[in-house]
Amino acid sequence: MSINQILDIASTGMAAQRLRVQLIAANVANSETTRTKEGGPYRRRDAVFQSQDMGFSGALSSAGVKIASIQTSQEPFLTRYEPSHPDANAEGVVNYPNINPVEEMVNLTSASRSYEANIAVVRTAKAMASSALDILRVQ
Repeated sequence: MSINQILDIASTGMAAQRLRVQLIAANVANSETTRTKEGGPYRRRDAVFQSQDMGFSGALSSAGVKIASIQTSQEPFLTRYEPSHPDANAEGVVNYPNINPVEEMVNLTSASRSYEANIAVVRTAKAMASSALDILRVQ
């Protein structure tokens, strides 16, 4: 496997985790949004990853990651009794997004660590390439 292939694989992982962080940020930012242009409260979104064929031959013929889809949660909304809220129904109940801030923070930590792992791969590949060039210079 070449250094370029290693960097390509790591870059797909970094791009996937960056999107995941963006979705988590949108979830947290909209955790109190009771009205969207689609109608109803905001629904939690999450990325679904899939292995990506990078066109390599050999043992790692299917390496890398791509976004298979962005799923919208179908879990029931959280409800609160707030009769004075503009989005309250006839019984005074307001539907709020089905977002758990603690779960989102755990997901953010996971995405951040996965991104950092891919950065470590890039740094290691860079060090390997630099060492290979140093060996060639000596000879």
